[in-house]
Amino acid sequence: MVVVQAREWGGVKWQTPRDHHGVMDPNRQIIVALDCDNRPAAQSVVDRLGDECRFYKVGLEVLTAVGSQFVEHLVTQGNEVFLDLKLFEIPNSVAGAVRAAGALGVSMVTVHSMGGTGIMAAAVDAARDYPDLRVLALTVVTSMTDSDLADIGVAGPTGSQVLRLAGLARRAGCHGVIASPQEVSALRSALGGDALIVTPGVALPGESAAEHARPGTPRAAVADGASHVVVGRTVTGAPDPLFALRRVRANLSAS
Repeated sequence: MVVVQAREWGGVKWQTPRDHHGVMDPNRQIIVALDCDNRPAAQSVVDRLGDECRFYKVGLEVLTAVGSQFVEHLVTQGNEVFLDLKLFEIPNSVAGAVRAAGALGVSMVTVHSMGGTGIMAAAVDAARDYPDLRVLALTVVTSMTDSDLADIGVAGPTGSQVLRLAGLARRAGCHGVIASPQEVSALRSALGGDALIVTPGVALPGESAAEHARPGTPRAAVADGASHVVVGRTVTGAPDPLFALRRVRANLSAS
């Protein structure tokens, strides 16, 4: 049995599914990233995972290669979709893109917090007509380091920048944030228990973190307070994606 608990953060409501004990359902916390360059490859992953995965991330690669029809197909099949657009444009354009995402029926869409409060607020306002759409603010991309921030004129460590941007996102009314596993604990302390914190950059123990500069395990991210974890090649690049997904789920649930 899954119980849906409604909470509020930044003036807008979001919902997170929990079991009858009030514990977050691990099957709904794992988002599989379909980072594919063609529809057959993406559909193959979905088919092989079957009913054991109901939440997928569609990013710029697959959206550009395949188109929005695939997003609609995923939603029609009963899946939730995290549309990772990282919107960073003038407010009017961001609002239009968010409305288009809402019309597709997706559950999450991302806006870049470095665009400032005006852009994030425009995204949140555009999402109001779509009650199931959550606007998440990307803080600092998981591949970036302190030196990368210095290159673009941002002083101070990555963790401080993540917290600063998360504060802007909260004031703009976003439903939550995107950050690496290494910032989750500080974010949860700063934002309280109601914010969605979605973490890319997770890998199983012993696996390569690939290009992610600030990685962590699924279990550590959730233990620190992440609401969702995003896994990509750990699952999609595995010889048996379903077995790999089950390993992620087992790590997530480990005591």
